[in-house]
Amino acid sequence: MDYQSIKNILFKFEPETAHHIAATAFELASFMPPVLNALQKRYLVTSPLLEQDIFGKKFANPLGIAAGFDKNATMTKTLHALGFGYVEVGTVTPKPQTGNPLPRLFRYPRYEALQNAMGFNNDGAEIIKKRLERIYPADFPIGVNIGKNKTTPQAKALEDYRFLIENFKDLADYLVVNISSPNTPNLRDLQNEQFIKDLFIMAKDITSTPILLKIAPDMSPEQAVNLTATAVEAGADGIIATNTSIDYSLLKGAKDFGGISGKVIKDKSFAIFKEIAKELFGKTVLVSVGGIESAEEAYRRIKAGANLLQIYTAFIYGGPKLIADINKGLIEALQKDGYEHISQAVGADIR
Repeated sequence: MDYQSIKNILFKFEPETAHHIAATAFELASFMPPVLNALQKRYLVTSPLLEQDIFGKKFANPLGIAAGFDKNATMTKTLHALGFGYVEVGTVTPKPQTGNPLPRLFRYPRYEALQNAMGFNNDGAEIIKKRLERIYPADFPIGVNIGKNKTTPQAKALEDYRFLIENFKDLADYLVVNISSPNTPNLRDLQNEQFIKDLFIMAKDITSTPILLKIAPDMSPEQAVNLTATAVEAGADGIIATNTSIDYSLLKGAKDFGGISGKVIKDKSFAIFKEIAKELFGKTVLVSVGGIESAEEAYRRIKAGANLLQIYTAFIYGGPKLIADINKGLIEALQKDGYEHISQAVGADIR
């Protein structure tokens, strides 16, 4: 059965129910090596042109699954077998969280968009740590996205991040500080230069594991550049741009809460990424995410300065074939432009 047929069935269910069904299937597959091998042969695109060494780890291709899909590190091996060059799990909080009230996930098939108000629902650090201990290190890179608990006051936010860094520093190839989700009250208020400075100085005292900052698309380019430059100066090893958007004018019929993802945030996300890349290209690892749904768009982000890419919503609508198509399309684009390796194309438009 092809993915479109599976999608037609899954889309008959509420979005979160459909996710749980897929997650259960992916988790079961992760315990079946023959299934993983079959999926990998079909979907995982590898090529010397795409292979990069970043953070001391081999990325077989530049396309990863963004945080929020494998919240609890239950599907990690299957997602790699479905074609992703790397997998980012989480967001993980110190204590388990049920997240925000239902319904909190909405589809907009006409626009290939999603809107979510999940609220960092996850099993908590203790359980997720045990799962990662069973699979890490893996033969592909694993990132862990971390966030503060909803009940943690702003004044103690740094303590949550310290706890998470200490617990996951030896179970990830990189960590991501998430202060850009719109679904934890006042979380985005932490996107200020003082907190960023304090956080990364603290983090660098604890570990040499690479730590990245993920930012929101809903700020001025000047704010975004200042914030990310501050993070890099304080020790951040990379920037992920961007999270979901709260610009509800982008999506017809959008709710007035939660974050929007998918094709409709493509231009907004790219505009912020482009400004950050102008400032930070060559100084740090840049990861572009937000509305990438084709090889053409993926290549545009790479030429704008992206070392790595992530998708989420496009995977929901396009399935594993899309991952393969994007990576195959990147190989074709590199060859067409006469590049012998992806690193030659990274930042080609801004050098």
